[in-house]
Order: sequence, then structure tokens, then C-alpha cells
Amino acid sequence: MENESEYKKPSVMVTNDDGIDAPGLRSLVQVLVSSNLFNVLVCAPDSEKSAVSHSISWQHPLSVKKVDISGATAFAVSGTPADSTSIGLSKVLFPSVPDLVVSGINKGSNCGYHIVYSGTVAGAREAFFNGVPSVSVSYDWVGGKSKVDDFVLAAEACMPIITAILAEIKNKIYPQNCFLNIDVPTDVAHSKGYRLTKQGKTIYKQGWKQVFSEAQGGRMLSTMTMDSSASKETYVEESNLSTQQEQLLFKREAKGSELDDGDNDYSFLRQGYITVTPLGALSPAAMDDVEFFKGWLPGVCERVSSSA
Repeated sequence: MENESEYKKPSVMVTNDDGIDAPGLRSLVQVLVSSNLFNVLVCAPDSEKSAVSHSISWQHPLSVKKVDISGATAFAVSGTPADSTSIGLSKVLFPSVPDLVVSGINKGSNCGYHIVYSGTVAGAREAFFNGVPSVSVSYDWVGGKSKVDDFVLAAEACMPIITAILAEIKNKIYPQNCFLNIDVPTDVAHSKGYRLTKQGKTIYKQGWKQVFSEAQGGRMLSTMTMDSSASKETYVEESNLSTQQEQLLFKREAKGSELDDGDNDYSFLRQGYITVTPLGALSPAAMDDVEFFKGWLPGVCERVSSSA
């Protein structure tokens, strides 16, 4: 058994897309620090960067500022979640590469096709790109029902997974070809436990409505998941846009939902499970479609040759 003096705490770096001051991130850091099991690092966007997917800053330098978070070494970054993870792993801010990256906790679930939009998932995916084990964590926030304290419960619910991952990393048996996306149900205090799931096809359809000032545009939702049971606002359709305006303003609006009710992440999340979904960076097409294109592509070449 190792001496306590010889024991080196594993390093966990936290990032997110809701911004470094978001209650989800602060609750996660609080739980990690209070466990006294980890060296906690934070490298997160300095403001909300929801739904930026895996965008990165390329043409302009990043601004990085030290932030005071009790028990952690923290930096706020002017870029995206992927930027924050990347610079946090680069050793220009921290002396060594962390053992694990945890991105979250997001205010709102990230299941189905919304995983593609998610900056939270991108924060974990960027670590995966760099060969560092990672997890993205989202809480299924419902307005009027959820409370800020639920983020602490969500963090505590994920602690067994985090500690188990680090144990497998230490034993050198943790898988290297995927990262995990975790979604915690709204009633986290009465969850049905963990459920290994696969990414589904759930998506909330969106449209656009014309607005006439920046103020009407409002604030972007902190999550890609919208409550399909919530009352819908009704807008008068504009049949003719003013041709006298030099700049037209449009705001996204929910147009309903397409739920994938199969054996998948969102379906089990709605049933009250903490869903654990392994993800990769590749997006292979279904085999039926691949077979179609095997026969289709040669025909395209033949048509090009015959028309020449």
C-alpha cells in the first residue's frame, strides 16, 4: 500500500460551454475539490459559448486570465470550449497534462443529434483528439422545476464514474478509442441509476422569425434541448419583408420536436436513468447507405464519360 506522502493525486481539468462562472461548472468543481481526491484544474470560456459545437479560434490570439476558484487552479479563456481544452492540455498554463478532462455540467441535456451542436461535448471531444480521457456531463434542466442545487446532486451522481475512470487510467486499462457523454435526469435525486446507451436521433426543429431590434433577439438558450411540452409562442407570419431595410434581423424559434423513441440516450434519460454514452470522433454512414453508393458512384462516372 502506498504511503500517503507518496500518493500523487490525479489531476482533473474542468471546462464547459456555459462559461467559467456558470453554476454547473462551479458545482462540479466544488464537489471535486471537497472530495480531496483530485488536483482540480479549470480552463473554461470567460463567457457563455453554448451551441458553438467544435469551433476553434484560429486567426486571433486568445486572452487568458487567472480566476480565483477555491481549491482549484483556474483560468478563463476568451475562446471556445475546444480552445479552452486545447490550451489547458498544452502545458502553457498548467505544468503537466491532466489525467482526465470533465466538460460541464451543462444546463440542459445533450442527447441525439444535439450532441453535434454542443460546446460541452466538444470540450470533451477535443481532449479525446489529444489522447486524454474525457467525459462531458449535462443535466436535464427544466425551467420552473429544476434548482441550482440540482447541479451539486448531478456532480455527486457522476463522482463514482469519475473515480472509476481514474482508477482504470492508473491501471492502464481504460479504453483509448472513445470518450463518454453523460446526461443526468431532471429528478436526479430519484434517478434509476446508470444506463449504458447509444446516441439517438432526437432533434428539436428550429425555424426563424423576423425581429426588428437586437433587444428582441434575446439570449441564446444555454442548452440545445428545449422542453417540447412547454407552451408555444405564436407569431404572425411576415409575408413580405421590407425591401427598404439594409439589414434584416432574425431570431431562432422552436418549431416542434422529432423524438427518437428507440433504444437510445434521450429515451432512457426521459425514463429517469443517468445515461452513459460512449462517443467517437468518426461518423460512419449506415451500411445500407454505403452499399447504395457502391453501386451509384460508378454510374456517375459513366454518365460523365458518356456526356463528354
